[in-house]
Amino acid sequence: MTVPPLLEVEHLSVAVRRPGLPPLPILDDISFRLERGETLGIVGESGSGKSMLSLALIGLLPDGARAGGAIRLEGTDLLAASEAELCGIRGQQIGMIFQEPMTALNPAMRVGDQISEGLIRGRGLSRTEARARALALLERVRIPEARRRIDAYPHEMSGGQRQRVGIAIALALEPSILVADEPTTALDVTVQAEILDILAELVAEGDRAMIFVSHDLGVVAKATARTLVLYAGARLEEGRTADLLARPASPYTRGLLAAMPRRPDRSTGAGPAARLATIPGTVPGFAALPPGCRFAPRCADRVAECDAAEPGWRILGAGTQARGVRCIRAGMPEAVR
Repeated sequence: MTVPPLLEVEHLSVAVRRPGLPPLPILDDISFRLERGETLGIVGESGSGKSMLSLALIGLLPDGARAGGAIRLEGTDLLAASEAELCGIRGQQIGMIFQEPMTALNPAMRVGDQISEGLIRGRGLSRTEARARALALLERVRIPEARRRIDAYPHEMSGGQRQRVGIAIALALEPSILVADEPTTALDVTVQAEILDILAELVAEGDRAMIFVSHDLGVVAKATARTLVLYAGARLEEGRTADLLARPASPYTRGLLAAMPRRPDRSTGAGPAARLATIPGTVPGFAALPPGCRFAPRCADRVAECDAAEPGWRILGAGTQARGVRCIRAGMPEAVR
């Protein structure tokens, strides 16, 4: 008997209902698999659908949004699950680390109580037992003076400390999957590195999987083994992170890489003040997607065929080198210089 993957997303679509208008598509034909111990990065500019995908995975879509396709957790389709069933899955099987801890945390509750709440409701622990576990979690995510900080309110903590509390809450019920939605946004580089180290340790020691959502390819390179590139609600490329960043097949991925800041080249003396490359234009609104390839209006490789029809998803290469791409002109990836 074939064992199903830990998480399997097949042809996921999300659309938002509009009064008197057709539903507005937000995500279109998203598919990927995730095994235990794997780390998947999801990248793209703002407006690409990254956060909507994260919310779909844990059944927290906004009112009026409807999902199609399938999201299977160890063979169980989450899109067919009732709200009561999803309440038993959130936190216990899929933990969410939200983008902004100041708004994700309850400002009127002490952080220790916020961690304990899930343990009391989800594990049936006593308040004393839950507090002891909350303290251990705060120490696990490297909160300094955890025994004192456990009674602090969120506003009494720094941004990095609040993010650590968010990780502790997501970890409390020992889920098999962590979904981290921009967990290092607005943190300085030192704190960012510490958060990435903590997440890497959590994945390694618990044999759990992680989905890491970010707009920062540099962070994704450090945190993930595979990467899925989204643009305007569609996947444009997927492959091993190291291969994808070294030899991108999609013009969009190449554009994102070219726009990354570079360190000074000591051999040539070129400094960091050189003008960064940019991708012209902006991500189109979901109500105004272009005909054909949705990236075509901004693409330097655009040809007439790009406007005729949206390209299908195809696989380049084989085995561990296989790369998924949605582009009629994609062939053997070229190295980025």
